[in-house]
Amino acid sequence: MKKLIIYFLGLIAVLNIAGCDESKLELTSQSNYDFDTYFTTSEGLNQAVIGTYSTLLHNGLWAREYYYIFDLLGFDAKKTTNLQGDVAQLADYSFGTSQSQIGAMWNSLYRMILRANVVIDRAGVWNPATAADQESAKQYIAEARFLRSYAYFNIVNLWGRAPLITSYDSTVANNYFPRSSTAAMWSFIESDLTLAAADLPLSYPAATGLGRATKGAAIALLGKSYLYQGKWALAQTTLAQLTTAPFTYTLDTSYDNLFSTSNQSSPENIFQVMNAKWTDWAVGNQYNAFGGQETWGGKATLSTRAQEYGFNDWFNVYISTAAVKAFKYTNPATGATYTDPRAYSTFYGDAASGGDTVYCEQCATGKISFPFKTSDPQGYYVWRKYEYYNEVAAYGGPQSSINGQVIRYGDVLLMLAESYIQQGNSGAEPLALINQVRKRVNAFAYTSLGSQTAAMTILMRERQLELTGEQSRYFDLIRWGIAKQTINSIRATEPGDGKQPFQDKNLLFPIPDVEKNYNPNVAKDIANDWN
Repeated sequence: MKKLIIYFLGLIAVLNIAGCDESKLELTSQSNYDFDTYFTTSEGLNQAVIGTYSTLLHNGLWAREYYYIFDLLGFDAKKTTNLQGDVAQLADYSFGTSQSQIGAMWNSLYRMILRANVVIDRAGVWNPATAADQESAKQYIAEARFLRSYAYFNIVNLWGRAPLITSYDSTVANNYFPRSSTAAMWSFIESDLTLAAADLPLSYPAATGLGRATKGAAIALLGKSYLYQGKWALAQTTLAQLTTAPFTYTLDTSYDNLFSTSNQSSPENIFQVMNAKWTDWAVGNQYNAFGGQETWGGKATLSTRAQEYGFNDWFNVYISTAAVKAFKYTNPATGATYTDPRAYSTFYGDAASGGDTVYCEQCATGKISFPFKTSDPQGYYVWRKYEYYNEVAAYGGPQSSINGQVIRYGDVLLMLAESYIQQGNSGAEPLALINQVRKRVNAFAYTSLGSQTAAMTILMRERQLELTGEQSRYFDLIRWGIAKQTINSIRATEPGDGKQPFQDKNLLFPIPDVEKNYNPNVAKDIANDWN
């Protein structure tokens, strides 16, 4: 059972009160707990940590919107006519400062930071009597540092300068933080992750540790942070740690398994967002991801992605034609056009595309040929990754238990390869890393990466194909400095699009109205009513 994310509603009430007004801390709860008395045991602090993890499934994040935001903005996905409302604005870059999913993400990331700060504050003043509890206190603080760093990693990459809230006490004293420099934010992330890695365990007992951050997760996010800043040598030495003892990460022998209902046991997992299959109304509301987390949603911790992307269910998005076409490229050894095997695991389509052509393989009625429609303006290429149509013909509502892959070993190997290439080394080391990832799916092996420029072209394509639909493409395009040219080139040819261009301002998200209208110190520090 995925017990980690079960919500402790009474605890959450304490954490939410803690972020509001100092006078509210004087209120006595009905159970006689308050901010000063609740977090004085290992169990109380553990619940506070779990309450911090729970924000990963809040609005704007991994229960629903995170997939849409980055698959649409990175043009891995393209909207169907079924997709309506604010979320559809992401598909054509027509959104503004009031875009609701972006605003929800901002709120949820800062909620994660608040809760992490509460854990660090309370665990820091706790005086445990036993050695075991002393170790627990260190672990809880390290987990909170990891989650706080994950939140700031997203914030600094998406918004650039933003409020940097480093402690709970500072929140009580001041709710109107100014924007900090990106240098200060990156420095804080690096410090937090270094400290987290020192105190996090290599692993946890299976019964109690599913989904919790490990030493490897902290090191992976630290290496990724160095890479995103262009600190290539530091990225190399940091990420390389994960390829040797004491770490035991390996590529999953099945690429399909990484996005299946059994993916929580993959040896490739470094950090996942945990989901549990929705079973009945006694457990929680099936539609909890639409704002019911920690309230009317009950204990449901499902993902809506399969239902919303699924071609036999809500069918809100296609895989983009550009993403499909990327799986065909030239084999340098033969000069022939090659279809990458990962196409089969990523989308459904006709045989010529390389996509899967059947589904419902485990259904009692037998497998079904995929209904490819040549008359459809999109060619009817639809998502297979993160779907489980191999098990059922249709889902009938949100209920997916497939965990979200935040960082996995295949991603780490490609980031490590990039760190070598960016330093001018396109030789044996990055070649072996790229071929290691390709070998897993029986793709041909490169004999050489060529020049640095040629090697980066191969690396960029490899990341696109390996990580399609994993919310990485948008971040990669932005950090490589090719987002505008790449997205506008696609939008000029992709059918059925309003063709709103990617503009220079889109290199950063707009500061949401929810923050601008609340925080005068942020409101006065925004250029052109955007960022």
